[in-house]
Amino acid sequence: MDWPISEVARMSGVTARTLRHYDETGLLPPARIGANGYRYYEEHQLLLLQQILVLRALGLGLPAIGRILAAQVDEVAALRDHHRRLLAERDRLDALADTVSRTIAELEQSRKDGDPMTVNRPENLFEGIRPTQYEESLRDFPELAEEARRRTSAMSEAEIEAGQRERTAQMIRLAELLAAGTPADADPVQAEIDAQYRAVSELRAVTAEEYRTIGRSCVENEHWRAAYEAITPGLAAYQRDAIDTYATTRLT
Repeated sequence: MDWPISEVARMSGVTARTLRHYDETGLLPPARIGANGYRYYEEHQLLLLQQILVLRALGLGLPAIGRILAAQVDEVAALRDHHRRLLAERDRLDALADTVSRTIAELEQSRKDGDPMTVNRPENLFEGIRPTQYEESLRDFPELAEEARRRTSAMSEAEIEAGQRERTAQMIRLAELLAAGTPADADPVQAEIDAQYRAVSELRAVTAEEYRTIGRSCVENEHWRAAYEAITPGLAAYQRDAIDTYATTRLT
């Protein structure tokens, strides 16, 4: 049995335009093309589409998905591997969400009490976002990752924790601006992005286009996107858009 592209689009929620793009790039060719020019898909293609959508949900880009699909032989083994990834990602996101939730609660309590930012147990700030995971999130930027590893190796535990704390605080401040409806190009948002840019530039000089690439990775890199989305939905795209504005208005 096979299904026309319109029916596959209806079943999967993927637009026919996207399915045609998957075909044109070689990611998901249809089982056949009818005399009417329509694409038709069989069960094998539906299973491949499911895998593509699972991997997209995990944050992988299409080139990486193409490599994974090309390397797999057994569909059941591949699905088991995807299942393990999903369970691991669920556990990681649960831990990250709990960490951020505790941090938000303690920061809110500190503000109510009129105190500076304090947390009861600082070590709890970093559950789910240890330095090794931060370095892993930089894998698309090998020079930055190498410099981050070099600097981290020379830092004390207190310095590492301070850096992690500041990154968490930055994400929370952006989430608050997003929740308040502040546009990504507004001054308060751009001030946060400027602070981030200066921190990245301490590792290595970054061009406008490189910074835009980093911004896009907030959405395309599964580790980064998961971290942002665990705080509030839409935060990854908000960060990306803010970085794009900053690169355009201040770096070019």
